[in-house]
This record gives sequence, C-alpha cells and structure tokens, in this order.
Amino acid sequence: MAMSLDWRLGVPESGIAGLHAGDAVELTGPVLTLRDASAARIAHALEAGEPLPVSLEGRIMYAVGPSPAKPGQIIGSAGPTTTARLSRYLPTLLSAGVRAIIGKGELHGPGAAAFTESGAVYFAAIGGLGALLSKQITAASVVAYPDLGPEALFELHLDAFPAIVIVDRAGHNFHESARARWRRI
Repeated sequence: MAMSLDWRLGVPESGIAGLHAGDAVELTGPVLTLRDASAARIAHALEAGEPLPVSLEGRIMYAVGPSPAKPGQIIGSAGPTTTARLSRYLPTLLSAGVRAIIGKGELHGPGAAAFTESGAVYFAAIGGLGALLSKQITAASVVAYPDLGPEALFELHLDAFPAIVIVDRAGHNFHESARARWRRI
C-alpha cells in the first residue's frame, strides 16, 4: 500500500523526512513543472540574482512537458521526463528551496548528491504512462514563460499521483540498493 503525502497546505517537513528510498507514495498537492528550457531560465535567473516569477521555496517540481489538453480535458498526456537531463540545474533549484523533484530514470553522482546536500527527495513516476498519469491532475495553468509552449512553467494540482522514492534525504538510492540486492540473489 502506498503512503499518502498531501501538501496542499505546504510540504510537511515530517512527511519528507519520513520517506525512505523504495517507498511507494501517492502525492496530492500543487507542483511546478520543469523541463530543459524552463530549468535553464530559472537557473539563469537564480545565478544572476534576478527575481523569479514564482517562489521555489518549499515546492515540488515535476519534470514533465505536458501535451495540450483536448476539449473537455484538464491537460493532455503528462508523463515524466528523464531527470538526469536536468542534473546540471538540480543543485541550483534545490538550493533555492525546492523540496522534491518528480521525474523518471536513475540519478547517480552529483545529480543524486544534490538531493542529500539540500535535504530534498527524488521521486520517480513510471514513464510511458502519460495518459494515465494525466488523470491524477485536477488543475493546470501556465504561471510563467508561456513562450516555451509545453516547456513553460505550469502549476499542476496532483491527486493521489503514484510515485516511488528513489533518492531519500539520507542519500539512499533505490536503484543502487535494489541492484545490489538483485546481484546477491
């Protein structure tokens, strides 16, 4: 059974601290989206000391480039994108107060270390399920960078969005520990 993490009133420190690599979770609350172009703009603004269009403090970001909504839909397909592509931006984003990133794929080295150093968590959602995952999104709006199209900065509201903790605050990495267990079998 998945643990429920509801942060509609703010990301609970106790909830993040109690997560362990390998935990299944259902996430409920607002997230900001993150893609290559929006990550680059945000990182550039932070590094230049420029104001951001939204605060990142205490936020969860979802590495996704949603497709346009069809009539009657809140959003189109919204599956995760590969987090490792965003590794160079992770230390900057996490040091700006981002509490967690949702994406897909493995993270190692500096990408994974950025989570431990900032006390943040890396969640993975299952790739290839964008149409199904979009059903767990109850609202979507562009909050910045509309010129970037699907890479704009959206705010999405998740409801019981399924994910797995990959890197926890202590630095445990589910991919690495699972691989080590499988090698012993």
